[in-house]
Amino acid sequence: MESFIKKVWDGKAEEAHNQFVRFGKGRFENRAVLVLQKTSKIKLRGSFEWVSDFAKLASELVEASFSGIILSKEKISELGAGKQKSGIIEYQVSVDSKKIQEIKDKVYALLLNAETPSLILKTKKKLPKPGKGADAKADDKFCQLEADLKYWPQIRDAFKLPECKKAKISHTILIEDIIIPEGEKDFVKIRELAKRKGKIIKISEVDSIEIKDEKEFLA
Repeated sequence: MESFIKKVWDGKAEEAHNQFVRFGKGRFENRAVLVLQKTSKIKLRGSFEWVSDFAKLASELVEASFSGIILSKEKISELGAGKQKSGIIEYQVSVDSKKIQEIKDKVYALLLNAETPSLILKTKKKLPKPGKGADAKADDKFCQLEADLKYWPQIRDAFKLPECKKAKISHTILIEDIIIPEGEKDFVKIRELAKRKGKIIKISEVDSIEIKDEKEFLA
């Protein structure tokens, strides 16, 4: 599993398109906050941008029963009828790891909980609205993952984490331009298909050492 930030840094930002649909032009600070503590367990918590990545990774690491809410912009017949809310279909679910792997590319957000002897996943069930500017506050406990140390190589790789005991990572997303699809007149489709062009500034505090990095993207 590759998190959306890892995809951006690896030059595959278009694969993370859905993460940027929520944003118009502007500067969005304190986005995609990720906090790591590694002792006898791996404890990872993050803001809402990470919620689906947490669930996808958990479904790869363990066989588990996941319960909660799946949001989608298209019908997923195997999940039942669902409830339509402002262009989003909400499904109340109880699914296994295999099912998540089958539908992961169809969903908008995976707001799920799971618990096994080696991994615990907890998430909140309502997505916040995006805010702008320095005063935007990120809930870095929106999703929480606790896992055995044996999963560290997969977790480190998925979230592009350094080798460390503690880390806090936050991002500023700069949307400089929105490229509208040619020939499309449906406003909803224009918003969904339009590409965002800009830059992500990553600030990492790794074992008390601050590191700054940035990457341009088109997604």
